[in-house]
Amino acid sequence: MADGLVETQMTLGIIPLGKVNDFVLTLGIPNPFADACRLIAEGNLKYIDLGWVNNKYFFNVASLGLSVKITQKLSKGLKRRLGILAYAWTALQVLSKTRPFTAMIGIDGENIKVKTLQIAIGNGRYYGGGMPIAYDAQIDDQRLDLYSLEIEHWWQIFPLLWTLPRGQQGLLSWVRTLNGKEIQIETRKPHSINTDGEITSTTPAIFRVIPAAIGVYIPRQKTQS
Repeated sequence: MADGLVETQMTLGIIPLGKVNDFVLTLGIPNPFADACRLIAEGNLKYIDLGWVNNKYFFNVASLGLSVKITQKLSKGLKRRLGILAYAWTALQVLSKTRPFTAMIGIDGENIKVKTLQIAIGNGRYYGGGMPIAYDAQIDDQRLDLYSLEIEHWWQIFPLLWTLPRGQQGLLSWVRTLNGKEIQIETRKPHSINTDGEITSTTPAIFRVIPAAIGVYIPRQKTQS
């Protein structure tokens, strides 16, 4: 969808239908059908950034490693029934079968070698059923937010599950956080890349933020009286 919007420069109006919709949550779109339709009719336009990786646009988050395996295993039925808990449950199931991989991260002229279970790069604020990619991430801040899960012991998943829903994973010593406008990732072997819940590319990869790329109808901001 994102690719088509960029090509046509059409304005996006959103009517939420799913239980877990991170893009809707990021933009503050109301869930009731009538309210969402009214929002489009009112025409309050906002321009938002898009992420870009290897010629593919994305709204929220691109990732590789653990999250790709979660996406492959997570059933739509479980996601609808449990919401954010479905991601946590599936993560625990696949964690024991996931091994760390080595990656070279290039960001703003600096190269960092990491041994990680997962790298996530966010353009929007929420992903994975309502988890902030970073505590201060916004979809119009003209930057990409990255975190790398450099877990060494199985028990470290538990404090991670506590901090992820608050966007505070960067407080943990085994979670590396970075941000920038362009990020390069290289791995020894190609790793699949998940963008907005679909596997769309592989490493090596270049990620960029595209500022104010598309227009979308959002709720009017409440003014202070």
